[in-house]
Amino acid sequence: MVKNKIKRNVRTIFLVGISTALMTITPYLLTFEKGQGIIRGLFEYGIFAVLLFYASLRKIFGEKKWFVPAFYVLLVVLSWIDLLTILAEKKSDIGFYGLIPFLSSVVALALLKDVKGISVRNVNIILFVSFFAHFGAMKIYPDQPLMQFSIPLFMAQGQQEVDRSRIPETMKSVYNVVHSVSITKEYVDTTRSNVVVLVESWGIPMDSTMFTKELAMFDGVLKERGIHFRMYSRTRTAEREDLLDSAWRDSTGRRDSLFMPKRFAELDYTTIFLFGGDSTIQWRYKYIKNIGFQNVIWTDSAAADVVMAAKIDSLLSQSDSAKHFIAWTTRDTRFPISEDPVETEKLYYERLFGTLRIIADLAEKHPDVRFVVQGDHEPILSPLEFQRKFYRRWVPYVVLN
Repeated sequence: MVKNKIKRNVRTIFLVGISTALMTITPYLLTFEKGQGIIRGLFEYGIFAVLLFYASLRKIFGEKKWFVPAFYVLLVVLSWIDLLTILAEKKSDIGFYGLIPFLSSVVALALLKDVKGISVRNVNIILFVSFFAHFGAMKIYPDQPLMQFSIPLFMAQGQQEVDRSRIPETMKSVYNVVHSVSITKEYVDTTRSNVVVLVESWGIPMDSTMFTKELAMFDGVLKERGIHFRMYSRTRTAEREDLLDSAWRDSTGRRDSLFMPKRFAELDYTTIFLFGGDSTIQWRYKYIKNIGFQNVIWTDSAAADVVMAAKIDSLLSQSDSAKHFIAWTTRDTRFPISEDPVETEKLYYERLFGTLRIIADLAEKHPDVRFVVQGDHEPILSPLEFQRKFYRRWVPYVVLN
């Protein structure tokens, strides 16, 4: 009997999870557009809780006329809030998307029509475990949250007074603002060695004074400075699009491309990619070599930026006359850093300024080497209060030497 009860509870939890995922993922997919770049959990926590309590209380109140309509209305409200958080990120109107909460709620309740009950105590245990499982999963794979918390996100969005997607005219008059997603190919130099640096989570702070302080780290070696747009807020995407040299379609209409490491290798450059970590992070082992690097340097465990900079210094200091094309993705400012926004801001800037100082010193030591340095994306995996201090999808770039 105990075995049957466990099977029944597992089946109930499974169906609730499927229903929650349906209601969470459907609005994201139906509103998706190229370049959306919105990070979302797989299960909306509020909807997950409501559906669990629906399955739990159905045995007691299932015959009441108000029971199903009450839960249907509650699901629609939560799904509506979830939809609004997506549309607010996209700056889109509701339109026909407004039908999604009503339809997905019907389907979710239909999936749970024959589900057996689960005790309220077990519901509380499941919610407790799933809440902490979310934060545990974030430590392992921060790019894909387990849970989505739409109500606090919706409340936080309502407090925003500044459009974070637009660079103000005051900044455009000072910095070169480029809407192209790739700027590296405009600045690499085929007559000397090049180092392309992608700084983890380096975005454009809305505090212009702070941005000025960041760029001041490169005084003495700074040649160009600017801001450019990211189509996607992903490190692995930035690594590819920043190294893209050209793209075209062949006679059959098939898309093809050439990456800069391959072009520089044809010019007798030694091409090297470095990252202070294992190759499985961001699944780099799947695509870095395909980009065309002859050599790849990983580390078995997390290596600080100062360690990787020393490796680059060693490569550039070799006595041979070979020219290098080196790409390096930094790590010190990788999130998550802290759940507390105040502590996050403190630690983030300490680490960011440390990384920028390391890069500036490296460029100063090798004045004959061209450095192209830029951010991969703004701090998208940080606490919301800290995220709101950055422009969305805009990153800095500097050209040194």
